[in-house]
Amino acid sequence: MSTEISAQTLTFLRRGQPVTLHHVAPDRTLLEVLREDLHCTGTKEGCGEGDCGACTVVLGEAVDGRLEYKAINSCIRLAHSVDGLAVWTVEDLANASGELHPAQEAMVQCHGSQCGFCTPGFVMSLFGMYQNTQGGQGIDRAQAQADLSGNLCRCTGYRPILDAAQQMGGLPLPEGCGVNEAATVAALQALDKNRQGTPSAYLRPTRLATLLQQRAAHPRAQVVAGCTDVGLWVTKMHKRFAQVLDVTAVRELRRVEDYPHHIAIGAAVTLTDAYAALVKDRPQLKTFAQRFAGLPVRNSGTLGGNVANGSPIGDSMPLLIGLGASVVLMRWDAKRGAIAHRELRLEDLYTGYRTNVMRPDELLAWIKVPRPTAGETFKAYKISKRFDDDISAVCLAIQMTLTDGVVAQVSIGAGGVAATPARARQTEAALRGRPWTAETVQAGVAALRAEFQPISDMRASAAYRQAVLGNLLQRFWLEIQGLQHINLENLNAATLEALA
Repeated sequence: MSTEISAQTLTFLRRGQPVTLHHVAPDRTLLEVLREDLHCTGTKEGCGEGDCGACTVVLGEAVDGRLEYKAINSCIRLAHSVDGLAVWTVEDLANASGELHPAQEAMVQCHGSQCGFCTPGFVMSLFGMYQNTQGGQGIDRAQAQADLSGNLCRCTGYRPILDAAQQMGGLPLPEGCGVNEAATVAALQALDKNRQGTPSAYLRPTRLATLLQQRAAHPRAQVVAGCTDVGLWVTKMHKRFAQVLDVTAVRELRRVEDYPHHIAIGAAVTLTDAYAALVKDRPQLKTFAQRFAGLPVRNSGTLGGNVANGSPIGDSMPLLIGLGASVVLMRWDAKRGAIAHRELRLEDLYTGYRTNVMRPDELLAWIKVPRPTAGETFKAYKISKRFDDDISAVCLAIQMTLTDGVVAQVSIGAGGVAATPARARQTEAALRGRPWTAETVQAGVAALRAEFQPISDMRASAAYRQAVLGNLLQRFWLEIQGLQHINLENLNAATLEALA
C-alpha cells in the first residue's frame, strides 16, 4: 500500500533485537510490513481475512515480568498494533546452524506438510502452543485440535499435523532455538522506556482518560481493537484510514474484574481471555468459546470490539444477551474534566445494521455479565457449515430458571436472524409463567419462528434459519430432559476425527 497517508515510526523486537521501520502508514498490515519491508516471505497471505492461518505469527508481550505468547493472523493485524511487542515469524525458529525447532522437526517427522503453503502458519501455531505448555508438554488430541482450528490445510488432512502437535514436546530443543525469556522481557522494557515522540497517525494510549480525550479530539479516527473486522475493510474493501485510535493498550480496559453479582470485562480484553472468564463461571460454554473463530482470531480480537461492531452474525452478542449482560459507555466530559459514563442493556445498544446509540465521542468501555443464579440452566448453540473456524448461520442462547416446573425466568438472545443481534422478547413472553411441558415448548417454537424475518444469503436461506430457530428451542427442551447424545459436545476428538 502507498504511504500517502501520514505515517510514523514502528519499533518491535525480532530475534531479541529492536527492529525500527520509518514512515509506516497507520493502515498498513503486519503481513505487508513483514513481507514487503523485512522480506519475511515465509509468512504467507492466503485468504487475507483471518480464516486460513497461513499468515500466522506469534507475538510476545511482557506482563508482570513474564512473557505472554499469542499466535495471531498477521494479514488483518495493523502493523502499529505490535509497536513495543516481540514478533516471531517462521524464519526465527531454527538456529544459526539450521537445526530445526521442535515445532518444525515434529512436522517433518510426522509428514505434516505436502504442498507447504500452509505449513509456516501451522508451525507458528505449534510454536505458540510449545511456548504456552512448557515445551509442548501434556498436549492431548483435543487441545491440539482446538488450538489449531484457525489453521486450514487442503492437502495432507489434519492427522499428521495433530500428531506433530503431540510429539513436539518429546523432541530435543537445539541450542539457539529457544527463547531467552528474561532477556526478551528486559529488551521489551527498555523498548518501552526509549519510545520517543508523540504519535499522531496511529494513536495507542495506555490510560483510559487519555483514550477518551483522544476520542473527543479525533472523532473521525477509526477505532480499532484486535482489527479482526477492520482488518478486512483494509484487505477486502481497500479502505484507507488517515488516523487510527487503538484501545488495546489501555491498562484499565485490559482487566476482568470480579464482583459478587457480576464480572466486568474491559473492552481491551481479548476474546481468548474474555471467554476464559465466562467459561470459569459457566463451564458448559467451553465448546462454544472454542468455536468462536480460530485461536489466532480470538487472540487478537476483543469482546468489546465484537460487541461494538454489532454484526448480526457475531456470536458474542446473542450469548451475552441471553446472559442478561449490559454495556458501559464512556466519554470525556470536558466541562467537568472527568469521565462520564452510562449503562444500558446490551440489546438496547443497537439501532440498526451496524449502527448504535453511541455518541461520536463515546466508546464502549466495559461489558458487565451477571453471575449464574441458583437453578439457572444456560445453553448456547452455534449452527455453521463448518464445525470449527466458521461464521454462524444461526446463533441462539437460552437462559432459563424453573420453579416447581414453571418457567420463572427466561432470556433468549438470537443472531443471524435480524439486522442486529436481538433479544427474543415475544418468545420469552410466550414461555414465562407457563409449565415447562412439551405443549409450552411447541408454543415457544412457533413464537420464535414468527418473531424474526431473517434473510437468505450465502450461509443459509431464510426458511432454513426460521426452521433452525425452532429446532434449537426443541433441542434445549430435549437436553433438559436428559437426551445428551444429540449434542456434538459429547463426542470426543477421536470420534470427530473418525467421522471426518
